[in-house]
Amino acid sequence: MKIPIHREGWPFIALFAAANAALYWLSPWLGALFAPIALWCVAFFRDPERVPPPGENSIVSPADGVLLPIVEVPPPAELEMGDAPRRRLSIFMNVFDVHVNRMPVSGEVIALHYRPGRFFNASFDKASIHNERLSARIRPECSSVPDHDLAVVQIAGLVARRIVCDVTTGAQVRRGARYGMIRFGSRLDVYLPLSARIVIKEGSVTRAGETVLAELQG
Repeated sequence: MKIPIHREGWPFIALFAAANAALYWLSPWLGALFAPIALWCVAFFRDPERVPPPGENSIVSPADGVLLPIVEVPPPAELEMGDAPRRRLSIFMNVFDVHVNRMPVSGEVIALHYRPGRFFNASFDKASIHNERLSARIRPECSSVPDHDLAVVQIAGLVARRIVCDVTTGAQVRRGARYGMIRFGSRLDVYLPLSARIVIKEGSVTRAGETVLAELQG
């Protein structure tokens, strides 16, 4: 069965395969012990197709993972979305989840901002504040009102050392479309518009591009 692989993964897969072959040459036992790690590398970079649900007002999950507790906090200051607290939905990805990130809504990328930082465990709440991150401000195409803008933030984790983002400021994006990934283990935060209605519960398992997090209102 063919496994779709994200292009970021091929150098790592080649490296792990070469290491596995070298270990087999030295000792079949060492090669057998390392084989599950090489297979994990392939699985980490898998990139399955996803089909967004109908409904232009739906905000879908940008990542596979588990929804952490929902909190109300201001969005990242660098996106200039104001200081008013917004509900933040945080999705934690462990090293076994699909790590390809997808757009939560269709619309226009209003702003992008990369900020270096620490590498705390991504399941900790302080990771949203202190960790390395790449923030994107999106204006949904179903509304031209700035108050309906939302933010999606890629956050590096404890062992993550590279955030990949394939969109640029001004780009038109589609809901559920691939836009980046994070290596290895991390989280994504979604700061909802004030009028959005949450339709998911804390602790739910999400699928990028398919699981509906909230609905835009008005």
